Amino acid sequence: MPRQKDPEGPRAAMIQSAIGMIRRQGVAATSFADVLADSGAPRGSVYHHFPGGRAQLIEDATRSAAAYLGGAVARVFAASDTPAALRALVDVWRRGLEAGDYEVGCPIVAAALGTERTARDVAGETFAAWCALIADKLVADGADRERAESVAVLVIGGLEGALVMAQAQRSSAPLDSVADELGILCRAVTNRR
Repeated sequence: MPRQKDPEGPRAAMIQSAIGMIRRQGVAATSFADVLADSGAPRGSVYHHFPGGRAQLIEDATRSAAAYLGGAVARVFAASDTPAALRALVDVWRRGLEAGDYEVGCPIVAAALGTERTARDVAGETFAAWCALIADKLVADGADRERAESVAVLVIGGLEGALVMAQAQRSSAPLDSVADELGILCRAVTNRR
């Protein structure tokens, strides 16, 4: 069903449509024609708003998703200690998976695995930023900086892998298992029980 016109204009509507499609079907299957149909944007607006073509649309959609998700991750980690923040993040992802009937995944993972180099670069930058945020939180909770940086990579890799598994298995159990184990690890590296 086509989306209502976005009050922010056709560019914003196309970006939101692209994010939704990337989440559902991946980068390779996201086309201008489908984005136009979903967003309701006029055909002539495509190259006006995205002179770099499809690659620019995918990159801009990935940047938009990264900004939104990065803000959410930052808010969750600012609110509590690392293990509690991991549990809160998993709860948010679970609700998203269930609301989308396990048909939608993380747009950053989709971009990382996608066909557009610039979007993959944005995904890499996003994962690095999330790792830095988690490492800083672990250090604030009492962990050694070097260990915190290593554990942060494990946290992001574990959570994103669990999200992919949860989608594939149509169950949030992998997210719960990974969050439990990562919580134990984070308490150990911060010397908190």
